[in-house]
Amino acid sequence: MNSINENVKVIDTKDKTLNEQIVINYLNKLKNPFMILSVKDVSKDLHIGINQAYDLFKQNDFPTICIGKRKGITLATYLLWKMNKKGGI
Repeated sequence: MNSINENVKVIDTKDKTLNEQIVINYLNKLKNPFMILSVKDVSKDLHIGINQAYDLFKQNDFPTICIGKRKGITLATYLLWKMNKKGGI
């Protein structure tokens, strides 16, 4: 990727939709897009109860990862899922 300066990355956005462009630009600004969010983190972000968050993690369309008995989701994947569920930004 070409960079204008150290903080801004230029990406080819010819074939990308506006939503994809926004997500890519946002993910480029994150320090660690692969940070693992817990059920509690998702519960707080969505303003839902912990039991509803556990139910969400059990759904087939929610891209969870299991590490032992713990369930989680990467920040980048969560943001993409959230954007798709809300119908865009």
